[in-house]
Amino acid sequence: MKTIIYQVLVRLFGNTNTKNIPYGSRQENGIGKFSDFTYEALQGIKELGVTHIWLTGVLHHALVGDYTYLGIPNDFPYLVKGRAGSPYAIKDFYNVDPDLAENPINRLEEFASLVERIHHCGMKVIIDIVPNHIARQYFTLSKRKGVKNFGEDDDTTVTYARDNNFYYNIGERLCLPTLSLGYTPTEPALRELSETPYVEYPAKWTGNSRSSAPEITDWYETVKLNYGITPEGKKDFDTLPSEFAQWDYGTHYAFWRSKIVPDTWLKFKDIVAFWLGFGIDGFRYDMAEMVPVEFWSYLNSFIKTKKPDSFLIAEVYNPNLYHDYLFMGKMDALYDKVGLYDTLRNIICYEQTTDSIDIAEQAVKDIAPQMLHFLENHDEQRIASDAFASDAFRGLPAMTVSTYLSDASVMLYFGQEVGERAEQHAGFGSPSRTSIFDYIGVPAHQRWVNNKKYDGGALSPTEKILRDFYKRLLHLPVKGIFKNIHHYNRIHTPYYNDKVYSFVREEERRKWIIIVNFSRTETFGFDLQIPPILLQSWQLSQKNIPLTEELYHKEQTLFHKEQGKMRIDIAPLQSLIFSIETVS
Repeated sequence: MKTIIYQVLVRLFGNTNTKNIPYGSRQENGIGKFSDFTYEALQGIKELGVTHIWLTGVLHHALVGDYTYLGIPNDFPYLVKGRAGSPYAIKDFYNVDPDLAENPINRLEEFASLVERIHHCGMKVIIDIVPNHIARQYFTLSKRKGVKNFGEDDDTTVTYARDNNFYYNIGERLCLPTLSLGYTPTEPALRELSETPYVEYPAKWTGNSRSSAPEITDWYETVKLNYGITPEGKKDFDTLPSEFAQWDYGTHYAFWRSKIVPDTWLKFKDIVAFWLGFGIDGFRYDMAEMVPVEFWSYLNSFIKTKKPDSFLIAEVYNPNLYHDYLFMGKMDALYDKVGLYDTLRNIICYEQTTDSIDIAEQAVKDIAPQMLHFLENHDEQRIASDAFASDAFRGLPAMTVSTYLSDASVMLYFGQEVGERAEQHAGFGSPSRTSIFDYIGVPAHQRWVNNKKYDGGALSPTEKILRDFYKRLLHLPVKGIFKNIHHYNRIHTPYYNDKVYSFVREEERRKWIIIVNFSRTETFGFDLQIPPILLQSWQLSQKNIPLTEELYHKEQTLFHKEQGKMRIDIAPLQSLIFSIETVS
């Protein structure tokens, strides 16, 4: 069964408020809750073919809001990006965002109920783990007995020590970039904090910078975590023998059981154990490549020992690291961003040749099933935004390729299926991406929510057509070995060109033929050919085989067995998917 992930920013999912005031408070702009994921809402997600829901932004992160009545210290407003805060500046790894609960006192119980509802609907739950950095004012009230806060036992007189959780610039104070909040905090305590200089001495390294004076473009609200790597890059822990790339997670787990590891490793092991206890089915690891692969071997082998079917996703952008993080780090899937995503975006936006898809496919051919394909996520611009394609329908051929080029997992970002444009000026950051930093509405998605009926009743006819395409596409049982027919047709087929792309997926008794047209304006007609060497292996019982297009069961063509050809007339931005039954 193909893994289909639906990423959703929980604070925005059920919000029906449409005011969209820049830097608006949660009272002004509204906020979604765990309780908004009703059974009706979850069935609406599941009908897209979804197997896993990635609940983004559930861990308690720094935000501008007063929850001191819960014993939670207020966050210094200048250390919060936006008003709702970045989901990747975690303040407490052992609790969830109080904003998301109907009753913040019972926030963990409300989250556990959401996990139970998702499981009841036959889907699995993924949450983020952010291993590279944490909020500067990290403070957990919820940790288990015997577990200490990050940095609590650090020796702050040295830049580095193996069991320190942070790195320090001795003798230097933190100097934050010159910032304008863009709003006035409403709570008196927070207003007072915003008028008070933040003091950090000695300065800790920022998430992506060693400087004591990070830039506005840096992750200045976070602190880099120390995994036992010296400032010079020396690993202060045991490394894995190269042959461990071939060994299973059980062997990795046994290897680490006899080793002494840095304190940060131990803390994250306890954190994931805590969330596994809530029934979490997998983790998406933020900026995994900024953390040593040995740590991933240690952590993931522990997780797999506890939950063998857990699904572990790594945000890795460097192709040179792919094999290490898969085979040494025991990841299940890696972002295919710099390969397939960038290639498809260039085709959509800049009319790059579709021949480049072959290059992207070949680059990860040996690990294709372990990649994660997507066209949108919280870091990327919305397809329908003016900064990307301006039209959600321009992404549909790419979605077909992304979904069925291989057995790779595929991800959908909430609102993508109805063409969300992300035009709102939410506050921190600019439009084209749905804001992860502020309280805001997501208009196209809100029309599907339809005042919490979750029936799409307020969608425009165009938005309904778009969502129908995603439902049809993601439910097709396409699978089998990838076979490239694009290159052959580029050479041998008149009128076939580099605005279209075609490929085959081969099962034992069923062959899938997939053709897409990336052109916005042109219809192309040609006699698509199956290469003779491929056709010879297809044991077809009929001389001429009538084929029905599988997406809509409308378009029909005839496959000529002896010629190995089928007539194709493909409209702008159209996807055609055919299947042929063979004898064996």
